[in-house]
Amino acid sequence: MFKPLRVAIAAACLMVSATLGIAQGPIVIKFSHVVAPDSPKGRAAEFFRSRVAARLGSRVRVEVYPNSTLYKDREELEALQLGVVQMLAPSLAKFSPLGIREFEVFDLPYLFDDYRAVHRITGGPIGARLLDKLEDKGIVGLAYWDNGFKDFSANRPLRKPEDFRGLKMRIQSSAVIDAQMRALGTRPEVMAFSDVHDALRTGMVDGTENPPSNFYTQGMHEVQKYLLRSSHGYLGYAVIVNKRFWDDLPGPVRRELQLAMREATEFANAIAERDNAQALEAVHRSGKTQIIVPTTAERAALKRALVDVHKSQASRVGGELIQAIYRETGFDPARK
Repeated sequence: MFKPLRVAIAAACLMVSATLGIAQGPIVIKFSHVVAPDSPKGRAAEFFRSRVAARLGSRVRVEVYPNSTLYKDREELEALQLGVVQMLAPSLAKFSPLGIREFEVFDLPYLFDDYRAVHRITGGPIGARLLDKLEDKGIVGLAYWDNGFKDFSANRPLRKPEDFRGLKMRIQSSAVIDAQMRALGTRPEVMAFSDVHDALRTGMVDGTENPPSNFYTQGMHEVQKYLLRSSHGYLGYAVIVNKRFWDDLPGPVRRELQLAMREATEFANAIAERDNAQALEAVHRSGKTQIIVPTTAERAALKRALVDVHKSQASRVGGELIQAIYRETGFDPARK
């Protein structure tokens, strides 16, 4: 949390710097995120920085702060709304504390079969309508970036639903993910991403879920014995910017930033699948984590155990939204 005096000073400095920066330059965009620089999001943020430099030269400077250098998960949205940072790329579940629960629909287990299904939503009218909901909170949604499909990890083998019972599993703050973990008989524990490695190392939690890129770049393969290739859920990000800052930018600058963001989004989504495959291979080469590939029957059993979460969370994320995604992607909850 921010101290009131610090907040007041930061807000005052922002208003002055924004006014002077736009008039005199350079305009500074502080882009904060919580993952490693060599993760898909970290690389995409750096790509965006380089494209802005190429397009706008010294007029705009993007400063990227990875690995929770500035703020942890629970702090960064407040920092953006206050204008202490200008740009973030939080995971989609992070918007629920703002009262926008619909973004948690992306946390429903087994909702998307592949990236093509995801992009039918994030690149279409459903995704656009969700981003529009952020404006009332002083936020402009610019794009969706893929990270990948999540796998379960723990210090005991995981193959079937009963293997999860009794485990204490780290989750990000999401009622949907909480329900998912409870459906497996685990005890979910909300924890900042930057604290997960140490929590796994010390046994504060027994396991977690991550795309392979996050699992590897955060060194979780050093403190987790088993990784189940469940691919049970999608993890993606929304690139967002402080609305007041964005609206105050000169039109030509804003248009160039939009073009740079379009390029960065194409880059982010192109590298996500490849980077996760490379991370998985790196985990295998390390010899520290055993990778378990479920059989068709084991995957079907896990899906049966989790797909009822769609029904139980419909009142939270919106039953009509879930049905609209089903129609758009062709998902059938009865199909195993």
